[in-house]
Amino acid sequence: MEHGGGGHEIGVHKLAHFAGLTFNLDTLYMTWLTMGIVIFLAVIATRRAEIVPRGWQNFLEMAVIALLEQIDNNMGPKGRKLAPLIITLFLFLVVGNELGLIPGLTSPTNDINTTLGLALMVVMLVHVIGAINKGPVKYFKHFFEPFVPFVIINIVEEVAKPITLSFRLFGNILAGEILLIILGMLVPYVIPTAWLAFSVFVGIVQAFIFTILTISYLSNSVQDEHH
Repeated sequence: MEHGGGGHEIGVHKLAHFAGLTFNLDTLYMTWLTMGIVIFLAVIATRRAEIVPRGWQNFLEMAVIALLEQIDNNMGPKGRKLAPLIITLFLFLVVGNELGLIPGLTSPTNDINTTLGLALMVVMLVHVIGAINKGPVKYFKHFFEPFVPFVIINIVEEVAKPITLSFRLFGNILAGEILLIILGMLVPYVIPTAWLAFSVFVGIVQAFIFTILTISYLSNSVQDEHH
């Protein structure tokens, strides 16, 4: 599906092949652009800090405070060590989700490779931290509790985590971009503008949901006892 004038095809990526691997170039470009924007905005917000925050600084401060509250409530004191990672993940998702609403650009999160990669990173981090915090034997022993046959259910649950986490974000962002293009072709101006505003909201909400689920998954790894 193409943009009306830009010729960009939703769901179709520019590919490059190297050493037997295939790379989605537009996803890579947008990922690096997202990282650059996050770093730039974070530097601006912290270097020009004001007593009464406004603009991006205001949004950043509210987001950081809200996430720190979630971290403290769900993960306890040990969670503060992971706060930089969690906050950075949230900012990356917010910026990445909104890039596709700018004509000529796409969201790196409209590519399942990006969202699945982030989800796998989170799940791997959960197990690594859990094994370090509780000890490998004690941590992996809980997969066999309360009875040994439950290991099958627990493994299925762990496999489902990155799948559901990635497809929820990917589906919502891709669907939003497609609907925006369709509405722009069918009913220009008013409805697409309203949907654009709604898509901005959806992008923030999806970033928040992904981050909150990340905190929830990590909470069991940093806590000393299973709940």
